[in-house]
Amino acid sequence: MVVSLELSRSGAAVYRSGSMEPPFPPDEPRIVHLGARLVVVDKPAGMLAVPGRAPQYRDCVASRIQARFPVEAGPLVVHRLDMETSGLMVLALDRGAQRVLSRQFERRAVRKVYVAVLDGEVDGDAGTVELAHRLDPDHRPRQVLDPQQGKLATTHWRVLERGDGATRLELHPETGRTHQLRVHAAAPRSLGGLGCPIRGDTLYGDPATAPRMLLHATELELADPDTGERHRFTSPVPF
Repeated sequence: MVVSLELSRSGAAVYRSGSMEPPFPPDEPRIVHLGARLVVVDKPAGMLAVPGRAPQYRDCVASRIQARFPVEAGPLVVHRLDMETSGLMVLALDRGAQRVLSRQFERRAVRKVYVAVLDGEVDGDAGTVELAHRLDPDHRPRQVLDPQQGKLATTHWRVLERGDGATRLELHPETGRTHQLRVHAAAPRSLGGLGCPIRGDTLYGDPATAPRMLLHATELELADPDTGERHRFTSPVPF
């Protein structure tokens, strides 16, 4: 069984038209930590993590950090955030560091914490969503629920606050699938999802509910590629 999550008309315009500009001008990514072989940045909402295909989507976190460290072999992207998501990203400054950091993500040795505001009231105070999804090739980059062909994704969540028809959540993704948190939030409760899309989500929700998608990567904990010492980085939630 394949379950399609509805794509908003605004989302289709933003993501599928090569002539569209990004939804608003992005700010400069803020450097949170600069190590010998890695850099942690706070990505603004509206900026791509890596370059897109169209010329107007060449500007991204990777290119801007490269311009600031031109003598390095990197920066090399280790993981990505959606364009609409703000918060913490780590980039490697050489290929060896990229391999070490990438293995940490693959082995689920990196702690990631997000905060989101969902459009609606979530049932319960805490829980886990486990759903499989995959790319819908006819409506890129939208994802569809597919327990047969999709990849399983796991998200732990807890409620921080309720009110005014919304729920503020802390989200701990155990896996790192494309659009995982967005899909798990919007997926129907009857299928194991939270049944409440993230406010401002242009793909799986209603973009009119917020001036931007209310999803922020607020915490990142990982091991230094040289010493193995664990470091925890935080970024205040801007909404």
